Amino acid sequence: MSESEPIAFSPPRSGGFRGPQPAAQVSEAQRTTTFTRQELAAILDVYGRKVAAGEWRDYAIDLGREKAVFSIFRRSSEVPLYRIEKNMKLARKQGAYSVVAAAGLILKRGHDLKRVLIVLEGRPRLVGA
Repeated sequence: MSESEPIAFSPPRSGGFRGPQPAAQVSEAQRTTTFTRQELAAILDVYGRKVAAGEWRDYAIDLGREKAVFSIFRRSSEVPLYRIEKNMKLARKQGAYSVVAAAGLILKRGHDLKRVLIVLEGRPRLVGA
């Protein structure tokens, strides 16, 4: 199993849990869109900085057949502030990655996740003494 290959879990048989399988062994009907380890590292890097600044507090990951979504919350009881989406159907057209605001406005879309995440960084602030 390589670093960029997602881990896919199959439903248990009568013998119990079988553990992870390489994605190549999973049938097309069971395949879901996932974030790779490098993609999650880039997302969690931005997320960690915003949590340390006190701006964000919670997140959720939704994996579906069409797209994978990383939702960012200010509080867990609210609607997400931002959604980072990976939609493989748009990979060759507009880019697989997009950042969507709470109102549904697409803030940035592209082929490179790190360049798309720049929109979440915001402007640097002056720290007063």
